[in-house]
Amino acid sequence: MTVLEGLEAVRKRPGMYIGSTGERGLHHLVYEIVDNSVDEALAGHADTIDVTLLADGGVRVVDNGRGIPVAIHPTEGKPTLEVVMTILHAGGKFGGGGYAVSGGLHGVGMSVVNALSTRMVSEVRRDGYSWRQEFTEGGNPVTPVERLEPSDETGTTQTFWADPGIFETTEYDFETLRARFQQMAFLNKGL
Repeated sequence: MTVLEGLEAVRKRPGMYIGSTGERGLHHLVYEIVDNSVDEALAGHADTIDVTLLADGGVRVVDNGRGIPVAIHPTEGKPTLEVVMTILHAGGKFGGGGYAVSGGLHGVGMSVVNALSTRMVSEVRRDGYSWRQEFTEGGNPVTPVERLEPSDETGTTQTFWADPGIFETTEYDFETLRARFQQMAFLNKGL
């Protein structure tokens, strides 16, 4: 018997987390990241979400929410940003401090996207600074959480490149994404 743990399980059985490895599953990665930003907006902490399809096949999602916490996580002993990006069920949607309304995969979204990407870069603006951590090959941290330049802004930027070894295609359909995000903007006041 083989026991799969953490992000390894996501890579071995992606359909359990995103439904398929076709175009629909590929788009689901984008939805998961955007849903986290929408959750910030629904909680009253963000009013702008920008989604960019990059020329090299990556996707960048930028919001002006609170930014993912970077302080050391009380039980994991690592920066909270790294915990959220690498451990399933570690998001802000669990326990009493979670969102009252939420659109994502119940706290597994970012770690699942990270697991199914060849590279992912998390950039956070909070606590007076910009912060950054990079992951490769299925969610492995290749840098620690780095404190960069001072910043008065808040928010999160997630950039990822879906793994072509997992997905049948890594070409996004602009119209599919545009229609989904237009619908989300209509349904969520203030976006």
